[in-house]
Amino acid sequence: MQQGQLGGQQVIMLPEGSNRILGRDAQRTNIAVGYAVASAIKSTLGPRGMDKMMVSELGDIVITNDGATILKEMNVEHPAAKMMVEIAKTQDEEAGDGTTSAVVIAGELLKKSIDLLDQDVHASTIIRGYKLASHKAVELLGELSEKVTVKDKQRLEEIAQISMGSKTVTSGGNNEALAKLIVNAVLQVAEEKGGKVTVDKDYIKIEKKQGGDVSQTVLINGVLIDKEVVHPGMPKMLQNAKIALLDSALEIEKTETDARISITSPEQMTAFLEQEEKMLKDMVDKVAKTGANVLFCQKGIDDVAQHYLAKKGVLACRRVKKSDMEKLARATGARVITTLEDLNVKDLGHAGLVEERKIAGEQMTFVEKCKEAKSVTIFVRGGTEHVVDEAERAMVDGIGAVRSAIEEGSFTTGGGSIEIELANRLRKYAIEVGGREQLAVTAFAEALEVIPRTLAESCGLDSIDTLVELRSKHEKGQKTLGVAVLEGKIGDMKAAHVIEPVRVKRQALQSASEVTEMILRIDDIIAARGRPAPAGGPGGMGGGGMDMD
Repeated sequence: MQQGQLGGQQVIMLPEGSNRILGRDAQRTNIAVGYAVASAIKSTLGPRGMDKMMVSELGDIVITNDGATILKEMNVEHPAAKMMVEIAKTQDEEAGDGTTSAVVIAGELLKKSIDLLDQDVHASTIIRGYKLASHKAVELLGELSEKVTVKDKQRLEEIAQISMGSKTVTSGGNNEALAKLIVNAVLQVAEEKGGKVTVDKDYIKIEKKQGGDVSQTVLINGVLIDKEVVHPGMPKMLQNAKIALLDSALEIEKTETDARISITSPEQMTAFLEQEEKMLKDMVDKVAKTGANVLFCQKGIDDVAQHYLAKKGVLACRRVKKSDMEKLARATGARVITTLEDLNVKDLGHAGLVEERKIAGEQMTFVEKCKEAKSVTIFVRGGTEHVVDEAERAMVDGIGAVRSAIEEGSFTTGGGSIEIELANRLRKYAIEVGGREQLAVTAFAEALEVIPRTLAESCGLDSIDTLVELRSKHEKGQKTLGVAVLEGKIGDMKAAHVIEPVRVKRQALQSASEVTEMILRIDDIIAARGRPAPAGGPGGMGGGGMDMD
């Protein structure tokens, strides 16, 4: 039971079972938890990073070194840990890559703040210093970046390769081919509006199927639908297809009001069934009249309607997902129609080939060879379920990085080179800032060096020697020097084509700085685990549920 003293009188404040941590202890607890989360994924950074295996309560296994996936699967309970997980989610949504970097930098900022708190630097001073440093770092990032456009396919492919480089499944000869595939997919769906290029990644569908090898991953210039053709009598392949997209059922709908039909003779029954059949035949005739030979229906198709469609030589799929219907519309140029009465020739889309194929024992429908398709599909293959899942995560990272580079229009060198350069410049900036805040700015600079330090450790280099050498050479103007992880030495990142989008770096810095500032502001943790409400009514003193395990 939480209590305090006021003039010698005991004051009861929180229900029994509650937990409260005050002042410096609260800060230290949160910082320790935040740093622990960062430490858990630190070793996954870079192309030589290690993988983690997570086993759920149900026994499901996930093997990955993708920061966002690891944190999502970790099932953390402490509020500070949840805040660290939020960084990874934000980074993933905004930039599509760099989740591990963002969390690791945040963890290092928290660790450095403990040293400052021990020196009696107030949390508010540290927060002010971190704010100044992050703003300056973002400003410097702009100065150190280079331009890239949709025409620089080579640059974009290099960005995709580096983004996917940390995933084991894309190593070796696969990386280059997959990077080309990703860049082609992104450029296909990219749109220019008002002089700005935008990429809606939702129009790049990633379909995965176990079997084959990662090198068999292909880009389909159209849409892959995980549905089979509804009737065995329908054609399994059609060239120069005219496609109708229907958002209503090819079935006899029930009346909205309750109705009862009274049939008193076999003739009436026959007439009733014939009328139903005629209505379904009329529906099919309306589709065939437009010249459509492929039908994708978002809802059901009656068995009788299937029969008539097969007789007309129409290939049909039913219960297609709404998201797939939208992708089909963008890929083929068709319009999704809600009522058959509205269907006409202008609403039809076109594809060079529509074919049902058997993949890994399941029937799938390929809609490909679309002219100017604004929606494409990447069909991912892999030897085992875990390989396919990791290959999909690599694709998502690659698409995110290329999209960020195109939309932002700028890139910077990777391999820890930009972090070392920013750290060196922030140390000089700290002297300009002066006051106690300069200690926090210097701490921010040192925290950024966790990236090259971790990369050096992952490839067996001495981290201290590597940092000292990099600092010294950057001071002499060699701005693009970083850790060449695959060679296990210091190298020129620009010459090695190790480049990353500026948006990835900027978002990582901003997210890490903001979450650190938020955690440092907390000086009181009240975890309410109130008693259950007494039987017979809701009048218990139960508190909210915030687990602090």
